Amino acid sequence: MKWTLTTAGLLFLLYPVFRPWEDETTTAGAAAAMGSPAWVASHLFAMIGFILVPIALLEIHRTAAITFWVGAGLTLPYYGAEDFGLHEIAAQPNILELAESVRYNPVAVTTFAVGLVTMGVAAVMVALKLRTLPAILFAAGFALFLPQFFTPPAIRIAHGVLMIVGCVWLAWDSARSEAKDPQLAAS
Repeated sequence: MKWTLTTAGLLFLLYPVFRPWEDETTTAGAAAAMGSPAWVASHLFAMIGFILVPIALLEIHRTAAITFWVGAGLTLPYYGAEDFGLHEIAAQPNILELAESVRYNPVAVTTFAVGLVTMGVAAVMVALKLRTLPAILFAAGFALFLPQFFTPPAIRIAHGVLMIVGCVWLAWDSARSEAKDPQLAAS
């Protein structure tokens, strides 16, 4: 569990660090950002993180793990479109219109938001069960996942730092606690 959640935390940090931060309100900026191999890699980092977290949560809080999986399932199709779809259309002269169509499709953006909120709820469930600072930081990272998209790059990278701190600290704190008392494992 500790390595799974630690890896997820690292991936959530790498996501904003490696993401190209071009001006996506311009055709040239959108094409440069979305057409970059770093675009694909960075978004893939987040997607893999979303897959790893509930695996780790199985040892901490099974209901939260299942809730998180539902949220990830709702979120990942949007990430796939954002990652692979926008990357493939980056060279199109009407990239701005196409990107807006992909990003703001009503069903897509709704399932994306509901998924992120659901993962936030799962993380809060973990914090309420454990009542530790690492669990609270973990929950804060996921509760802020949706709002951080509306902030500048520096804040989004800071959010990545919060994610790695929360995930890694929770992983190692939970492993330490379980080593002291194996009865603290999943409930």
